Amino acid sequence: MLKGILDGCVLRVIADGEVYGYELIQKLKQSGFDNAVGGTIYPILQKLEKNGDVTSLMKKSKEGPNRKYFQITEQGLVTLQAFWEDFDSLVGKVNRIWGESNERDV
Repeated sequence: MLKGILDGCVLRVIADGEVYGYELIQKLKQSGFDNAVGGTIYPILQKLEKNGDVTSLMKKSKEGPNRKYFQITEQGLVTLQAFWEDFDSLVGKVNRIWGESNERDV
């Protein structure tokens, strides 16, 4: 269930400012995505870059090897807005279903 949602959350974090992969994973973990790992996040970043939603740039690091920083594009902002509209609609539908049920503690 998190697959599409995680894509939107990755875009949202990048929309706050450029980040490199490990930094992005740490921000997701701080937000409660405890299972965020490189094997999940890096393929999402590759897909977002291929789709034109983010761009990347290698930069020197003071603490080791060069890092690949990701930035959101104008198209990525449009994709992010569409994601939030779809997500908000989905949450509303789920809440209506739960609200109609007399047995919430299933």
